[in-house]
Amino acid sequence: MSTGLLDELRAIVGEGHVLTEPDMRAGYETDWTRRYRGDSLAAVRPGSTDEVSRVLRACGAAGVAVVPQGGNTGLVGGGVPRGGEIVLSLRRLDAVQDFDRISGEITAGAGVTLAALQQQIRDGGWAFGVDLASRDSATIGGMVATNAGGIRVIRHGAMRRQVLGFEAVLADGSVIRRMPGLVKDNTGYDLGQLLAGSEGTLAVLTAVRLKLVPQLERRTVALLGVADVGAALEVIATVRAALPSIEAAEVFFPEGVQLVCHHSGLAAPFARQPGCYALVECAGRRDESAELAEALAGCRAIEDSAIASEAPGRARLWAYRERYTEAINAEGIPHKLDVTLPLSRLAEFEGKVRQAIARSVAEARPILFGHAGDGNLHVNILGLEADDERADDAVLRLVAELGGSISAEHGVGIAKRPWLHLTRSPADIAAMQAIKRALDPGGILNPGVILPRD
Repeated sequence: MSTGLLDELRAIVGEGHVLTEPDMRAGYETDWTRRYRGDSLAAVRPGSTDEVSRVLRACGAAGVAVVPQGGNTGLVGGGVPRGGEIVLSLRRLDAVQDFDRISGEITAGAGVTLAALQQQIRDGGWAFGVDLASRDSATIGGMVATNAGGIRVIRHGAMRRQVLGFEAVLADGSVIRRMPGLVKDNTGYDLGQLLAGSEGTLAVLTAVRLKLVPQLERRTVALLGVADVGAALEVIATVRAALPSIEAAEVFFPEGVQLVCHHSGLAAPFARQPGCYALVECAGRRDESAELAEALAGCRAIEDSAIASEAPGRARLWAYRERYTEAINAEGIPHKLDVTLPLSRLAEFEGKVRQAIARSVAEARPILFGHAGDGNLHVNILGLEADDERADDAVLRLVAELGGSISAEHGVGIAKRPWLHLTRSPADIAAMQAIKRALDPGGILNPGVILPRD
């Protein structure tokens, strides 16, 4: 059966776009963390929506499951095979078209990288509301499928808020195309919003109509040293009240900054190491450096600070945060748990989670950072075997105890599926299972992701 299916797939997408040799498949079979990997029947790279449709029909007829994949920058194992599936790579769907400079809208193929989108719209005076450190590899389709957030959620929201229309292929090969480019459209169910965050389990996104935001060139970044997360949140709250133009509010810690300096060669940002770092960025039509400095001057919690309004200085300050992940990965293969807490419980969680990890696995090394404006902390844990989930369990149970969510922006995947019940009720899960069965009755789209296999 597999030989016949592979021949059929070659006829659809071309001989060179059906990768069956192990060394050719390898990059599609291991996720970005290196923690999750599996064997696929082949990696298939369609070049159009029609080819995606025909591939899904062929796989459905053969009873072979399909794992949709974008830039393969996921952290929860949701974009790699588990055993014998077809990996459906959307990277060739990389067209950017229908850029409307009047309304600030654009259509991007699922395989367009965030960096490519940003470059395309820059000269037109527009920007995109979501930004990620992995912008060079993360794709628009994958970002929508995981409802990615990133560093600008505090002002613009996550990917779901950027979606104005979509094109997607259902499991049976049928194509839904809703690209009206309308801000208001109340004609029934909003399927585009349903697909945002569905992780390729309901349909395969092939293109997305996106809203843009005005490009704001005058930016000011402040890196601050404070005693702890509570102090960081107070400072951020002060800045938000004084400057509605705040666009990013990050929090991170000495152990991570030390790794960044060690692996990047950067000098320590301050002569004296604080207990916690906060970074804020404001963006507007005019230079707001003076207003930001004035707001910060009234914050007694600040122990040290550095402010930059020119691009090189801003990049230098952002580097301490944006190089965090690569520095962690240079130390080993981490367990990555992105979670979100009510802002009122974030400081409590940061203190308790370190204790919870230490109790579960004494040798574990927790390294935290996050988006303080929206209560999102990324809990990275080094020193664990890939299948040792004791610390994961401790962290996610604490999240649930404090009223948070076990996933903030990277999805559930397979990594967090066993803990879904902690923050979703039985009725929630039953409704999701019913939707899955309705749109994918054969269960061929990313089986085992988010929900257990039927």
